[in-house]
Amino acid sequence: MKKALAITLFALVGTVSTAATAQSSVTLYGTLDTGIDYISNQKAAGGSGHSNWMMESGNVSTDRWGLRGQEDLGGGLSAIFDLENGFNIDNGKLGNGGDLFGRQAWVGLSSNQWGTLTMGRQYDFLVDFVAPLSATGSGFGGNIADHPFDNDNLNNDFRMNNAVKFHSATYDGFSVGGAYAFSNAAGGFADNNAYSFGAKWSGGPVDLALAYFQGNQPGGINAPDNTGGALSSSDNDAVMTGVRQRILGAAGRYVFGPATVGLVFTRTTLDDPHQLAQGGSYSTINGDYLTFNNYELNARYAVTPAFNVGGSYTFTDGHLGGGSGGSISPKWNQFMLQADYALSRRTDVYLEGVYQRVTGADGVAVLGNASIYSLAAASGNHQAVITVGMRHKF
Repeated sequence: MKKALAITLFALVGTVSTAATAQSSVTLYGTLDTGIDYISNQKAAGGSGHSNWMMESGNVSTDRWGLRGQEDLGGGLSAIFDLENGFNIDNGKLGNGGDLFGRQAWVGLSSNQWGTLTMGRQYDFLVDFVAPLSATGSGFGGNIADHPFDNDNLNNDFRMNNAVKFHSATYDGFSVGGAYAFSNAAGGFADNNAYSFGAKWSGGPVDLALAYFQGNQPGGINAPDNTGGALSSSDNDAVMTGVRQRILGAAGRYVFGPATVGLVFTRTTLDDPHQLAQGGSYSTINGDYLTFNNYELNARYAVTPAFNVGGSYTFTDGHLGGGSGGSISPKWNQFMLQADYALSRRTDVYLEGVYQRVTGADGVAVLGNASIYSLAAASGNHQAVITVGMRHKF
């Protein structure tokens, strides 16, 4: 068994090395990130709150490894693919509900003139266009800076299965894209399907982005036989379930010297909400509709080429209508501060803190208990997390 594994690994390394010198290339890449966290308040068995010290995988960047490939077909056309696995570096377990390539899995064609056309498990255009201008997700603050419940998917918690996606080439700083994800359900075309589109523009110190996403019956709760459609709930991929989820996002960023300032607005609407993902599992919620308006201000400053400081403030205005207790309007105030020092081009260490406070939830626990990232929710309306960690990219 060990001999067979060694031969397989040797063959894989040899293939990657040989391919890199030919017209085709296959690249092994990844990110390793873990840290020690202090959490001010986490709900324990029995409902009481306790402070906690713990090791947490992926505080800023989710741990991953992947294979990315390209074959030159001539005339500016290439075949491309990406297979990306998510995992927990602290215990070695698979992430994304145990999916082997739960982060990305797609194949397609790339044209220097027109752009890329890909098929498989892929991100929507809020992730591609809006999130890089935010503090969360692919922004500098990463995972623990996500907006409540990652309701707008800027922290790229869900992907679109069965998706066909087009991303144009860039013309004078402008590019557009669109994607459609099939439900794959016989007799249920709109039974857990989704689509997304967006545009972005970069010119000098200014970056602008706009994107939209819609998922119909995300998670397949109203169709138990299709929980693994465009947005699967069978592996906790869907961050919320209901009849229809819509997200609109816009962002802008301005760079002046060593400083960067960004503004982000997103609006998420969930019709007939059923569940919200919180602390790694689903919590039930009842109502006719649930909305989140997120307003984020972020800034970062390069003190030296290796040392950066930054922060963000996000105000989230929520509304749950038609529940058994009537309408409520919860509001979240969240602050993030970060200091990051690069030890090399690929390795950095960070100190980051996030504080969240919720008001106006009127006893609805899933909304009223503060909840940062995928950590266990607090027993009350406020929670603070401080983490010191290390990240390495290869």
